[in-house]
Order: sequence, then structure tokens, then C-alpha cells
Amino acid sequence: MGKFVITKRANGEFQFNLKAGNGQTILTSEGYSSKAACLNGIESVKTNSQDDSKFDKKESSSGKPYFNLKASNGQIIGSSEMYESIAARDNGIASVKTNAPDATTDDQA
Repeated sequence: MGKFVITKRANGEFQFNLKAGNGQTILTSEGYSSKAACLNGIESVKTNSQDDSKFDKKESSSGKPYFNLKASNGQIIGSSEMYESIAARDNGIASVKTNAPDATTDDQA
């Protein structure tokens, strides 16, 4: 089962990482000014991760595939790592869809 891990950045902002059951980070959030906003972001991931249209498949300037997960308002709520292939990126999306809805929250902030 996946889990959201909340941490605090050096600049005081809160962020979360969605980790798969194997501990690998599959989605990283933006920085939030409050823990409450960070928790809202987690809820947004749980909801929006079930809608294929919310995954924005991209390619970095160096040609590496990655994806962003967007909220209903179009704001990016999480970004993936850079992948070596399109197939690996698509597996990452599938992992977010599988792990996010029932993921627990581990507050380390």
C-alpha cells in the first residue's frame, strides 16, 4: 500500500511525496505555506488520480518523459520523476492511480 509522506523544506514550506508500497517516490508536490494546505493537496491527489484526463504527459528538454497531475482548476498538484522511457512513465501513472486512493499519511513535518 502506498503512503503520503509530509516533510518540511528548508524554506519552511510543507511538501508531500507519494510513495509506492516498495518505498519508491512516484509523485512529489509543490511547496505549501501551511500543513493544512498540504493536506488539502493530498486529498486532491486522491480524488484527481482516478481521472486519466488529469495526467499531463510531458517530455523534458533533455527528452526524458515525465508527468504532472493536475487538479480540476488546472493547477499542478504533483510531478513525477524523469523516466527513461514512455512505458516507464505510463507505469508510474498506473502506480499513482493504484496507490493514491487508499494511501495512508505519514506526517514527518
